[in-house]
Amino acid sequence: FLHRLLSLDPNVRFPKTWELSAPAPYTTLRPVAFPRIVTMLSTLMTTENCPTSAPFFGFMGVTSALVFANIGAAYGTAKSGVGIASMGVMKPGLVMRNIIPVIMAGVLGIYGLIVAVILQGSITQPSNSGGEMTTKFSSFSGYAFLSAGLCCGLSGLAAGMAIGVVGDSGVRAVGQQEKLFVGVILILIFAEALGLYGLIVALILSQQSVDCA
Repeated sequence: FLHRLLSLDPNVRFPKTWELSAPAPYTTLRPVAFPRIVTMLSTLMTTENCPTSAPFFGFMGVTSALVFANIGAAYGTAKSGVGIASMGVMKPGLVMRNIIPVIMAGVLGIYGLIVAVILQGSITQPSNSGGEMTTKFSSFSGYAFLSAGLCCGLSGLAAGMAIGVVGDSGVRAVGQQEKLFVGVILILIFAEALGLYGLIVALILSQQSVDCA
C-alpha cells in the first residue's frame, strides 16, 4: 500500500476524512491531496526518530552523571573523615598525611561534573519552523547520553563507597602501624580507577550523537 501511495497510483482509495471534499465514504485519491499526504508521512517519520521525549533522556543522563557521582563522593568523604577524626585524636601529626582518601573521593564529583557539562552542551534546542517547534535531538542521542550518564554516575558511586570503607579502616590502621600506609594507598588507587573507567566510557558514549535534519 505504501509503495502504491509513493508511486502516485491514482487507484488508491482513502476514507473521506483524507479528502478535501468527498460525497462517498471512499473515493479515488485526487492529485491535490498527495502533497498533504507526503507532508504527513514525512512529519510522522521525523516525529518517530526525534520525538519530543528524546531530550528527556539526554537531561536524565546529565542528572545521573552528576547526582550519582556526588553521592559517591559525599559518602567517601564522610566515611573517610570519620576515620581521620578518630585517628587524629591520638596522633594529630598523621592527619594531613592520611587526608588522601578525602581528596580521592572529591575527584569523583569532578568526574560527574565533567560528563554532565559535556552532555548538556551537546543537547540541541528545538527549532521553530513554520510556527511549530521541531525537535532536532534524536532518540539515539538521548539513549546514548542516558547510558553515558549512568556509566559515569554509578561507577563514581561504587568507587566512592569503596574509598569510604577503605579510607575509614585504612587511616585507623595507619595510625597504629605506619608501615601500612603504602598498602592502603594502593587499595585506594584501584578503588579510584573504578570511577575513571566509567568516565572514559561516558566520554566515548557522549560522541554518539545524531541530530535530525
